[in-house]
Amino acid sequence: MVMNLFSRWKDGLEKTRKAAFGRIASLLGATEITEETWDDLEALLIQADLGVKATQTVLDGLKKRAEREGVLTGEALEEAMHAELLDRLAPPPPLNFPSPAVILLVGVNGSGKTTTIAKLGKRLAGQGKSVLLVAADTYRAAAVDQLQVWGDRLGLQVIAGQPNADPGAVAFDGVQAGLARKVDYILVDTAGRLHTRFNLMEELKKVYRVTGKALPGAPHATWLVLDATTGQNALQQARAFKDAVNINGVVLAKLDSSAKGGMAFAIKDELGVPILFAGLGEKPEDLQPFDREEFVNGIMTTSRK
Repeated sequence: MVMNLFSRWKDGLEKTRKAAFGRIASLLGATEITEETWDDLEALLIQADLGVKATQTVLDGLKKRAEREGVLTGEALEEAMHAELLDRLAPPPPLNFPSPAVILLVGVNGSGKTTTIAKLGKRLAGQGKSVLLVAADTYRAAAVDQLQVWGDRLGLQVIAGQPNADPGAVAFDGVQAGLARKVDYILVDTAGRLHTRFNLMEELKKVYRVTGKALPGAPHATWLVLDATTGQNALQQARAFKDAVNINGVVLAKLDSSAKGGMAFAIKDELGVPILFAGLGEKPEDLQPFDREEFVNGIMTTSRK
């Protein structure tokens, strides 16, 4: 089981590993560290889609660590980098929620949000929890249909409004239905609103407020689904969502399809919230709790286990 899980992370991170981090491991295989080593490492980290800010943070920390530990060889620097990258990722907190718990999932169209909410529902159901999915993305009929198809396939209850119905009203009805059915989790799929459209962001705020009217204290969490294939562009979107609603966690979707997994290191610096789950494939079980050690091992596995 443990090997199977490591294999899932390793396979899911293959594109990111080959695109840049494999070259970093090759660079650090050099016998002696020179000033050129640091310059090359900076270039490779930026190519790995960490972004300029996160790259500088990693390099500064790595130089201090190298000086403190007396690192002189590339092999020792790779060990130090492994530790430094781990430090750049926040460990996900335990997810302790009241019952029922209302969780909003937000993100732009195409981020994998609707698929993620279904996979998350399946994961919770597999833990013996009762789950209700609420299709509040009423602007996109395909999103409602998609969630209902997933619900049928995975044996999950779904509440859906009519096309173009008020998303706030659908969210309100969904929370009330969840209360009446005494479910443990109410997962609300919101419209994939473009972050540049003010009125849609305002409507997202309304959905957020309305769930609290249906159940005081709701939503208990708001998770942002980011498409890992869009790299640093996803972080620009993320800032707008964080300004609109209280984002307290990230789900990194499509990590297996991305060569830009390095953007994960910028999430903590840019958003100050942890990555909670990662999408490592198409199957429901491929949505995995984020494991920072498996993540770092997976991208630097060329010379590690």
